Amino acid sequence: MTDYVLQAEDVAIHYGGVKAVDGVGLTLERGQIRGLIGPNGAGKSTVIDAITGRTRLTRGRVMLRGEDVSALDVVQRRRRGLSRSFQRTSVFAQMPVRRQVELAAYEMGVADPGADADDILRELTLDRFAEVVAADLGYGEQRRLDLALGLVGSPSVLLLDEPMAGLSVKESHDLALHLKALAQRREVSVLLVEHDMDVVFGISDVITVFELGRVIASGEPAAVRANPRVREAYLGSTA
Repeated sequence: MTDYVLQAEDVAIHYGGVKAVDGVGLTLERGQIRGLIGPNGAGKSTVIDAITGRTRLTRGRVMLRGEDVSALDVVQRRRRGLSRSFQRTSVFAQMPVRRQVELAAYEMGVADPGADADDILRELTLDRFAEVVAADLGYGEQRRLDLALGLVGSPSVLLLDEPMAGLSVKESHDLALHLKALAQRREVSVLLVEHDMDVVFGISDVITVFELGRVIASGEPAAVRANPRVREAYLGSTA
């Protein structure tokens, strides 16, 4: 039996009569990248909100390393190893790069915040920008800094909502390579919502496809790409 790092079981989010998400199940193994794709409004970001505690469950539960965290708030889940980034960066524009990663590590209760910050910045090749204020970074570096903040405290699960938004093709490719390497080196599991299909199919171990709040397909990238329903509903009949 597989020991999942993350399990979302029968997750439902209803707003009155609107079923934004209805009976979704997801799992993540250690070091695995699962891509979530689907049309706008399909429920992808809502699922991430539910898993991280930003949205209250109508039904279902969220398990993190075998513990039911459904009743915990966002901060409690983060301290247990469930980290999340957003479509818009959450960096502090006027604060030096290293200082804000170090402060985040301090707030997380990391034993040696400075060492943790230095380690993360090296992994994301941001160490040369350590004393640069975030506002002076290029947008690609700001996205990597946002990822660095998400890695503070060595989370076991990282949920990323459109991390490639606003990036050039090269920047997207570079960030995707960082993500793949990080998942392997740190054994962090990644749940990735992303509209860049080249990125999703290029780095995901498994892909889940949403439509109208439900999962319509899930599996290895090649199988998902070949699925007739996925091709018709999302990728296009000629994909």
